[in-house]
Amino acid sequence: MTYLITQSLNGLFSAALLFLIASGLTLAFGVMKIVNIAHGSFYMLGVYVAYTVILRTGSLLLGAGVALVVVGAVGFLMQRVFLRRFGADPLPQMMMTMGFALLFRDLALMIWGGDPFTLPYPGMLRGSMEAGEVVFPYYRLFVIAVAALVGVALWMVNEKTLIGARLRATVDDPEMASAMGINVARLSGLVFAVGAGLAAFGGVMGGPILGGYAGIDFDLLPLAFVVVIVGGMGSLKGAVVGSIVVGMIDNFGKALVPELSYFTLFAPMILVLALKPTGLYGRA
Repeated sequence: MTYLITQSLNGLFSAALLFLIASGLTLAFGVMKIVNIAHGSFYMLGVYVAYTVILRTGSLLLGAGVALVVVGAVGFLMQRVFLRRFGADPLPQMMMTMGFALLFRDLALMIWGGDPFTLPYPGMLRGSMEAGEVVFPYYRLFVIAVAALVGVALWMVNEKTLIGARLRATVDDPEMASAMGINVARLSGLVFAVGAGLAAFGGVMGGPILGGYAGIDFDLLPLAFVVVIVGGMGSLKGAVVGSIVVGMIDNFGKALVPELSYFTLFAPMILVLALKPTGLYGRA
């Protein structure tokens, strides 16, 4: 039982990081119908920017804030200056984001070098919780709680605010939303920026455990895509459920049958696509 509880908590930690990455990816797809190959790069850039700030200030909180703002601004400029030129044509947008992903990786190698690193733990979150025979790090519990709060905040913005109403209208019918006076182009840029910022924030949250290195973007990107495919492209609820499913399967698969970890991860995705091609909560 102790092993089961510990592995379940580890699975929730993985799910928390995946949600921070995949929520932005699925929101951007819902508005712009773009498969963003550079989304993992936003995670990587978030770790590097936070690392630079922490070296000078020693504050993980400040590093997280700066990474969110800087990478969000990069995402906004990327969408407004480059991606919007292609309209709703997904193929050139996807190829453009692939080019940006390779560019960001080379820039990371040029600026920060290729040595891996980890971000420091916040002082108050060092150590572990003990409950009977279960021992689990405080920091991982903190990341799970933060991801839950982010999920609630995104739901409230999407369901309870005017911005959320405009966003839902744009997802349902962008042409009608534009005719009703919604600035779809600006909204698309803001959504893309929020998605980039969330990925960067996920990078900072995962930095003390997963660390950072040039290449972590393509290591995590397949997991993010599995999440949005299982949960359904464009669905925030799907991102939550997909993150939990993929986080649990990935963690237990690596712990129990490491030689089949990729099979245990991608087999459920194939099964979901065979039974419901739009994902669990996606719409045709």
